[in-house]
Amino acid sequence: MDDKTGPVSKRYIVSSCLAGLATRYDATAASCGRVVAALEQGVAIPFCPEQGGGLGTPRTPAEIVGGDGHDVLKGNARVITRNGEDVTEEFVQGARQMLILAQLTGASAAILKSRSPSCGAGTIYDGTFSGNMVEGDGVAAALLREAGLEIITEKEFKYD
Repeated sequence: MDDKTGPVSKRYIVSSCLAGLATRYDATAASCGRVVAALEQGVAIPFCPEQGGGLGTPRTPAEIVGGDGHDVLKGNARVITRNGEDVTEEFVQGARQMLILAQLTGASAAILKSRSPSCGAGTIYDGTFSGNMVEGDGVAAALLREAGLEIITEKEFKYD
């Protein structure tokens, strides 16, 4: 039960950086007031799939090479750091952990950090580390979408 609005109709899993936690690759947060409000109301739970997959913070930036998160899940693309290290398995494992947590908590939607190789929804970096964007989902966004969760970026999320 939510004290302000009655029964909770929707639960969210959210990128932990949006909740104000310093979990981004550069050990910063990307705090979003609307996400923090959802957390304070008890309808959202934070999770960082990159940390969940075993990567530390800070960590070398990574991008998807050869497609998007759906392609990574099919084995047709890889997640590579700026230094050339393949971190595909860590990204896939973190996405799986995020899905498990979403299922355990009854989340039907995810609020994810835009453009991220894990959490990007609809648009991600193109894999060249040049700042160019392409259509596609990050690895966690792809897995959550394929499992039937509604995917929302922090730019789209509305919470009163």
